Amino acid sequence: MTTVLEVNNVSSGYGEVQILWDTSVKLEKGKLTSLVGANGVGKTTLMRTIMGLLKPTKGTVSFHGQDVTRMSAHAKAAHGLILVPEGRQLFTEMTVYENLEMGAFTKRAKENFAANLDRVYEMFPRLKERLDQKSGTMSGGEQQMLAVARGLMAQPDILMIDELSLGLAPFLVLDLFEILKRLKDDGLTMLLVEQNVQMALAVSDYAYVLADGKVELEGPSRELAQNEHVRAAYLGI
Repeated sequence: MTTVLEVNNVSSGYGEVQILWDTSVKLEKGKLTSLVGANGVGKTTLMRTIMGLLKPTKGTVSFHGQDVTRMSAHAKAAHGLILVPEGRQLFTEMTVYENLEMGAFTKRAKENFAANLDRVYEMFPRLKERLDQKSGTMSGGEQQMLAVARGLMAQPDILMIDELSLGLAPFLVLDLFEILKRLKDDGLTMLLVEQNVQMALAVSDYAYVLADGKVELEGPSRELAQNEHVRAAYLGI
């Protein structure tokens, strides 16, 4: 297996408040990896640190074997590391089409704009129907679809998605997880933070369980789903 992203013993947080303690995570090429755990254990902090929105106080982040620990978020995105943030963070006064355009800001994405747009339309036909609608007037599920589609327009090497299903109706969650499975089948490397642990373990190849800012457990998702501790603590079984 080819490791495309490696987080080594990273500590990070916000000012004086440390959230992550010597956290290590690897992403294998073409695999969907999930980060699960209770609220407030550091999942989003880890995503933000990988992306470069937070600077670690210790440890390194490597992307395709290159140390990118101090690289800016913008530079990482230009290299193909893309984050779909928690809360979507769309340009709410812009139309669906304009949001998709904003996703295609990297050089390689601009070169393949038409092909990427066709792919997104095919995956998310609802967005194609609403190209001229302001994104702020859409439902939560439609906004989440647009956030993922905007991430795909950047032509990512790695797509990181923070809280895919948060606040969405169950049938929309199923639709979005079907999209994830399809992207995985297409060979896209992904990192998923997800509160719905059962769904996350069902769709991913490998998973890390975070607790108190540290990796408590890791392993193939199917094995973790059978783990008695995980079942009791996170699946309510």
